[in-house]
Amino acid sequence: MNHGHGAAIITTQDEMLAAALPFLEAGLRAGDLVALTCPPDTVALLAKELGEQARAIESEPRMSLLGARAPDALTMCRRYLERAVAGGADGGSGRFRVLAEVDFGEDPADWREGQRFESVYNRLLGEAPVSAICLYDRRRLAGPVVESAAATHPQLVRGTSWSVSAGFQDPGVYIPSLPLPRAPVEDGDPFFYVENAPTLAGLRHQLGAVLATLVPDRDQQEDLHLATSEIAANAFRHGVRPVSARVWADGDRIICVISDRGTTYSDPFSGFTPAHGLDLSLGGMGLWLARKLWDHVDVLPTDQGLSVRLSTRLR
Repeated sequence: MNHGHGAAIITTQDEMLAAALPFLEAGLRAGDLVALTCPPDTVALLAKELGEQARAIESEPRMSLLGARAPDALTMCRRYLERAVAGGADGGSGRFRVLAEVDFGEDPADWREGQRFESVYNRLLGEAPVSAICLYDRRRLAGPVVESAAATHPQLVRGTSWSVSAGFQDPGVYIPSLPLPRAPVEDGDPFFYVENAPTLAGLRHQLGAVLATLVPDRDQQEDLHLATSEIAANAFRHGVRPVSARVWADGDRIICVISDRGTTYSDPFSGFTPAHGLDLSLGGMGLWLARKLWDHVDVLPTDQGLSVRLSTRLR
């Protein structure tokens, strides 16, 4: 039985079925908890091919970036894994098996977020009793996304054959190497800029006023303000003053960068899970909330200090 995190790069429906069907059927025979995180048309096709066996397979788009941001997708994966392990006591294998179809969207900024998610998966779930195949369909995906599969998956899958990916890169090397997307709006003057915020409370208030002006949707306003407030709090509590903030917007997207002069940050995996678990009283939620509430979060150590860049589409 093959285990691990593998990518199947496909160009035809037959190639997809050749990798997916044996993988799913083997999981059902072994007593694995088996699930799909795929677009509806792929789910329907696999259900047709599997027949009655499909009743034993679950479908959950929120286990991937198809239906959730990275922290929530990882949380959903862990919930399925916990169910699989618990099922081992009732006669199951204690393993979780998932087939995912990759779709990061059309924006290069989203590609980067997807590539980072796939890489982080290896660090956070790589030792767990999980077997995953990620389908990279050349008919749907941009070339750079397909090419990234070899770097973010330890194994490559062709039909029933799994082989070591010669291009795989350790997440600690790969994630910091990803190029930073820069929006054209950042080349102009920011809508809001403060060089040396005197207090956290004052900066939170200023950011709230800016977001109320730029973000039409009230619920999104509140979500973005919560996240920016937490990032500002991190800068004041754990960084080195002065703390600065800049905000750009172009009607479609808003970008906020909060900076301080601290230089100790070096963990590219922060924020994909809560730093101290799900007990809110323990703190460590700032980057995690930001990754849940903004489309893109980048932590950028520089010679001048540390910046957190937040970017999201406006609803």
